[in-house]
Amino acid sequence: MPLINTFTDMHTRKEQIEAFGRFLDILDELRVKCPWDKKQTNESLRTNTIEEVYELSDALMKGDKKETCKELGDVLLHIGFYSKIASETDDFDIKDVCDHLCEKLIYRHPHVFGDTVAETAGQVSQNWEQLKLKEKGGNKSVLGGVPSSLPSIIKAYRIQDKARNVGFDWKEKEQVWNKVKEEFDELQVEISSMDKDKAEAEFGDLFFSIINAARLYGINPDTALERTNQKFTQRFNYLEEHTIKQGLNLKELSLEEMDKYWNEAKKKEL
Repeated sequence: MPLINTFTDMHTRKEQIEAFGRFLDILDELRVKCPWDKKQTNESLRTNTIEEVYELSDALMKGDKKETCKELGDVLLHIGFYSKIASETDDFDIKDVCDHLCEKLIYRHPHVFGDTVAETAGQVSQNWEQLKLKEKGGNKSVLGGVPSSLPSIIKAYRIQDKARNVGFDWKEKEQVWNKVKEEFDELQVEISSMDKDKAEAEFGDLFFSIINAARLYGINPDTALERTNQKFTQRFNYLEEHTIKQGLNLKELSLEEMDKYWNEAKKKEL
């Protein structure tokens, strides 16, 4: 096991343990004394948890460290809350959650805690997937660990990444562009024939191939698209704000007039 080497590290770890204990004490009290906290269940908290994770994602995308710290606390609250609810029915508690996590981390890092050799991140990922398949109660198939409720772009990326870990991938990353072109050509055929159902399927194939290309070139497609979402939102807000300032109705502007403000917004980003 890793050792704490300095007095400063020991002091910091002690403070961390005390802070975590304080959090658990407060949660215990809220569960007993607060009418709202007392009535919460796994089902009532689930959608709030999803919202909190997305808020954390927003803070991470913005690079806002103060907001990230706050949102991590909100996510931690939910982890503690689910564990508290489970402890009330003697199913498990926060200790069991931590113990299970520690055991899994040690088992899946034999290159750190055992004799296995893994010198690159890629080797670690391959070992990780193989170990998951061997675990009792673990995934029964390579793609079994991909949650069905993941957003489509993230799910596609994870599917492709897991397939890569067992060798199902392009030999050369440049080969993916032929696949992208093939899918684009097939989409154009279905659009030309006005077959909406087949066109939708081909759009999906095209998206999947582009996500695959992003993965091969070390780009996270979800992050890339979110950057574009934010960029578009910023430019469109500029367009909207400046037309309102001049007493103009956005709906009545021509596309050329809109482009004028859009280009102004682009220049301000430089």
